Amino acid sequence: MTDLQWADLSNQAIAAAGVVYFLALIAYFAEWSSLRQVDRAREAARSSSYAGAGSVAVATGPERPAVDEPRTDRVAMFGRLALLLLGIANAVHFVGLVSRGMSADPNRVPWSNMYEFTISGTFVVALIFLLVQRRWGLSWLGPIVVGFVLTLLMVSVIWLYDSTGPLPEALNSPWLVIHVVSAVLATGAFTIGGMTSAVYLLKRRRAGKPETGIWARVPSLDRLDLVSYRIHSFAFPIWTFAVLITGPIWAHQAWSSYWSWDPKEVWAFITWVVYAAYLHARTTAGWKGRNAAILALVGTATLWFNFIGINYFSTTSQHSYAGAVPAISTVAPAATTIGG
Repeated sequence: MTDLQWADLSNQAIAAAGVVYFLALIAYFAEWSSLRQVDRAREAARSSSYAGAGSVAVATGPERPAVDEPRTDRVAMFGRLALLLLGIANAVHFVGLVSRGMSADPNRVPWSNMYEFTISGTFVVALIFLLVQRRWGLSWLGPIVVGFVLTLLMVSVIWLYDSTGPLPEALNSPWLVIHVVSAVLATGAFTIGGMTSAVYLLKRRRAGKPETGIWARVPSLDRLDLVSYRIHSFAFPIWTFAVLITGPIWAHQAWSSYWSWDPKEVWAFITWVVYAAYLHARTTAGWKGRNAAILALVGTATLWFNFIGINYFSTTSQHSYAGAVPAISTVAPAATTIGG
């Protein structure tokens, strides 16, 4: 295949992935709607049991009457369909990433500009969710993950798209793969951890209210707090490896300096400090619950500001590489900006 054909395949695969992500989101919403129907059926069953009638369902207790099996089967069916569609979308997304790298001459990893970093980051977020959702009981997080991925994918295609070109000289290093893989992997895990912390705060505000619909599937506050801690504990060593080890080594190779107070370096270190404080406070000061969740969200905010904000608000970052690159698609070349 020619470079142009690879570029077309990448664009088509990313577009197709977006469509399938959207279908997965619809399936999750259908699951949510079915859960609400189950809640209404249970309420009807409870009322009928109190009245001595059980034509819709047979009450098994005052709190959670049984409902007819077709309703609960529908919930499970939509849940499985949403997860299947998410897996298909993620696989097609991967094809788009590989094709993007193959469309360059010479072939390279797809991490040359903000468009490529964004489609790579969203792929990793969805992939991590698929890998851990069963182990850590995160299936309830599916609509949030898919909505987040779909939104960023649309932003990248509409506003961040850049034509394929060779890597800038400063990025043409084996350390690019090591540094970016670890940074993007940690970013994906931190993002899911931040989502869990946000849901924790939302559920905490609902204390005392009936848990219906999707809220009935969200774990207890203690469980949410524990899951968030485990996700952050997994991501932090990877971020440390990316920010404090591979990043300085690569910086020394490219700019003859391990540390140059570059804005992106500074914000990456700020993110590291926030997450270090989060983990330290949990293990030594016993910070749990609300305070820990807020600190985790502060870390998520600094993480994504470093990922996107620095590229738009800083004019001095050495991590920004501007210049025209050979165009392969019909889209006009734009500034090439490193995102990680």
